[in-house]
Amino acid sequence: MLAVALEEAREGYREGGVPVGAALFDSEENLLGRGRNQRVQQGDPSVHGETDAFRKAGRQKSYRDKVMVTTLAPCWYCSGLIRQFNIGTVVVGESRTFAGGLDWLRKHGIRVIDLDSQECRELMERFIQENPEVWNEDIGED
Repeated sequence: MLAVALEEAREGYREGGVPVGAALFDSEENLLGRGRNQRVQQGDPSVHGETDAFRKAGRQKSYRDKVMVTTLAPCWYCSGLIRQFNIGTVVVGESRTFAGGLDWLRKHGIRVIDLDSQECRELMERFIQENPEVWNEDIGED
């Protein structure tokens, strides 16, 4: 499942955007929606990887049995989306670069699986080094 999110992250990087990809799956690992951070490409600060995948998945009767896969630990905005819709599981490519709201999600009963992917981490570290001003717009520190 991470491969789908990673494809999205790589595409975002090629487009000059923040390389965070995500995908929403059902409990049988069927892909419902995939997306990437497009804040830069669309000029819209609300288009994060998780929100893009969520929107593309369309309306679901329940999200409790869904799995959100993301290349980077979700920020507070995306953690709020996961909590609001009670998505049952979050699979994270890496959280060393940014820890996001993982502890908060766990506290609220969301199952979190952190894969500590070197590939995800290296992609994000390269982007941050090349584009610190973009990273600092809404996630990094000024």
